[in-house]
Amino acid sequence: MREIEIQEVSGQRRKRAFAGAVTGHVIEWYDYGIYGFLAVYMGQLFFASENPTVSLLSSFAVFALSFFIRPLGGLFFGPMADKIGRKQTLLIVLILMAGSTCCIGLLPTYSTIGVAAPILLILLRCIQGFSAGGEIGTVTSFIAEYAGSGKRGHSTSWLMTTAVLGLLLGSLVANGLSAIIGTESMLAWAWRLPFLFAGVLGLVAIYIRLKLEDSPEFQAIVAAGESSKAPLRETLSWMRAIMLVFCIITVHASIFYLVLTYASTFISEILQFSGSVRFWFVIVACLLSAAVMPIGGVMSDRWGRKPILLTSGVAATGSMLWFFLAAPGATPVSFFFPLMACALSFGFYASSTYATMTELLPTRIRSTGIAVAYNLPVALFGGSAPLIAAWFISTTGDITALWYFFVATGLISLIALLVLRQEDFEKAEQVQTVPADEDSLLHKADT
Repeated sequence: MREIEIQEVSGQRRKRAFAGAVTGHVIEWYDYGIYGFLAVYMGQLFFASENPTVSLLSSFAVFALSFFIRPLGGLFFGPMADKIGRKQTLLIVLILMAGSTCCIGLLPTYSTIGVAAPILLILLRCIQGFSAGGEIGTVTSFIAEYAGSGKRGHSTSWLMTTAVLGLLLGSLVANGLSAIIGTESMLAWAWRLPFLFAGVLGLVAIYIRLKLEDSPEFQAIVAAGESSKAPLRETLSWMRAIMLVFCIITVHASIFYLVLTYASTFISEILQFSGSVRFWFVIVACLLSAAVMPIGGVMSDRWGRKPILLTSGVAATGSMLWFFLAAPGATPVSFFFPLMACALSFGFYASSTYATMTELLPTRIRSTGIAVAYNLPVALFGGSAPLIAAWFISTTGDITALWYFFVATGLISLIALLVLRQEDFEKAEQVQTVPADEDSLLHKADT
């Protein structure tokens, strides 16, 4: 590929792009996350069974199903973002996510329309998963390409921070509402409110994303005629990078949903802690992990991705082992520490994964490559984690045996990090940044 000139972006435009992307991202994750926090109620309302465990398993199965749809969304929207641009794709996926989430809040339950209720719920969750699959590769590419070389760790770490804050917002709304008005009212009508609130947030985010401009790197390759005509096919020639990303994301996915989704159910249903303990534990874990992510991003910009990921990956694997081994006979005080260890190690590990993905793949197929390589492990090891955990515990009665699954995900990622080489990053560095007059280059990109 010939050398491509990339426009020098003004600070104001960079800030506007950053603010617009992360605002939409936090709302995407609020929309996607609230179902997990309301899984106990959704199981009772949409999957009627005399056995509460069966209802909960059914609800988590729908949670997992939406994740298995994510790779399909990635296969659809990833190439779209590499062809028509990041901005337009971000807008489309946000409309799908906000609309489907709001519609869940309008659904009649099983007691009203019978089996049609869970069918409609599954359909809307699949639309959510399809949207989320397109969001991640597109927004990560968008932020990384605006950040430029040397700042991608810090910039992309804010995507994970806002994802956690979106889930935190979902937790505050769902768990806070439950704590205030009680289980009876939640089952009667209040479960709808967190989903309907998504419609209001979605309108705000759509307005913000309408104001964005596409990334300078994408504009440059389009202006130079170097954008990929078949990004999905071209991605197949980057299989080493795809496999590295897949494996590195494996523990990222499992500990993400352990800390931010399944821990809430584990604390209340397995450990039988009070609703207030669950509420505050989830809040503190979210805040702790979010607080260290920008710090980890800066550290990876300064000292490299691999050292930060390896160190935090070892810590994440060990903390997940501690989480489950500490569960039998745990009290709120004793269990607080392994949960916070998971949150802390997750925050540092996740701070660098997005930057690593963007630097292992070239601009012309970046959205497609990330969409494929990220969504598969998230589906296999993240979205399925609550279902696997709930099934395993109900089958074996052993609340500690789950450490095998979670520690295995850690080992997969650590092996990938050990074989990661500097040459893997250098191969993807196909676009050379040459500062030029912004006005002339913007005109070139537009024409």
